Amino acid sequence: MPKRAVLPDTIAPSWLVVQLLGTLFFAATLLTAREPDPRIWAAYIVSTACWLGFVVLASRRPRTAAALLAVAGTLPAALVGWAGDSSAILLSVIALGRLATLTSVGVATILGIGLLDIALAVTSHLVTGDWSGSALADPAVMLLLVLVGLNRRQYEIQAKQAEALLEQTRLAQAEHARAAALDERTRIARELHDVLAHSLGALGVQLELAEALLTERSDVDGAVAAVRRSRRLAVDGLAEARHAVAALRRDVLPLADALAAAAATHARDHDVTVDFAADGEPRPLPSAAVVALTGIAREALTNAGRHAPGEDVRMRLSYDAGVVRLDVRNALGPFPRTGEGFGLAGMRERLALAGGSLTSGPEDGQWRVLAEVPG
Repeated sequence: MPKRAVLPDTIAPSWLVVQLLGTLFFAATLLTAREPDPRIWAAYIVSTACWLGFVVLASRRPRTAAALLAVAGTLPAALVGWAGDSSAILLSVIALGRLATLTSVGVATILGIGLLDIALAVTSHLVTGDWSGSALADPAVMLLLVLVGLNRRQYEIQAKQAEALLEQTRLAQAEHARAAALDERTRIARELHDVLAHSLGALGVQLELAEALLTERSDVDGAVAAVRRSRRLAVDGLAEARHAVAALRRDVLPLADALAAAAATHARDHDVTVDFAADGEPRPLPSAAVVALTGIAREALTNAGRHAPGEDVRMRLSYDAGVVRLDVRNALGPFPRTGEGFGLAGMRERLALAGGSLTSGPEDGQWRVLAEVPG
């Protein structure tokens, strides 16, 4: 479908429209003026020239333009008592009303010029002995135009302030987005570094051990065991890398939610009960601590399923004063553990980078994994 033509909201800037209309009013007033006194005509011509000077200089030299506009309104204001018709008051109120809308001139200056013009108009009527209704109507009209102009001026100032505030808000939002992007890049770099550095480092150690067993001792069985451990490290490292990448593709979940999700997944996959609870007032933790504690919970659950299949697991998250604890316990099971696996060892190292500590081992007929981080 062809696009429909959309009319612009405004045809021209308001200031341009006002000055164009003002110029037309000046021209119409001069063309229709019935004034026999050449001196008053000279004042009209000077006033019109000042108005045209204001129109030309308004955008380039606002102070000079404002001065010309003040003269354009003051000259005819001083002649309203002697003028043969209403031309003088028309020229005066046009210039005075436009002056009152200028934001480049202070309110005190506008009021001062307005009161001066009103005083000149009243004086001219008094000097000429004109006590008709126009002696009061002319000053009243001038005062009204000043007030209307000031109201318009206030509206323009508020519009400019609102525009400046919107621009500041836009810049603040852009800066906030930039800072958030930098934080996210830092988090991605840290998580990938932690996962890859640990996995590849441990894998390198096992491969060196396998090489040494083969070349120095000819211990094939030991080398095969080291290679198998290397393969297990590679598999675990790949799984951790996938978990890290998956976590980096979305916002880091609150710690309690992440642990609850891990507990629910383990309970579903192993057909056991995982009793998870969180105690204390939750508070935000660094993403490194959240990812480390979540990884420890997964590793502890994996080990529980491997060494104590079919046994229920109890997991507690505690927010204590200055420290956050993760306590995972399960029965020892039929397959005894000979020590801490590489998975928990890696988690211990990652937790240390976050300023925490990890202990694991048998306690009261159960296998306990206790992780603590400051927070």
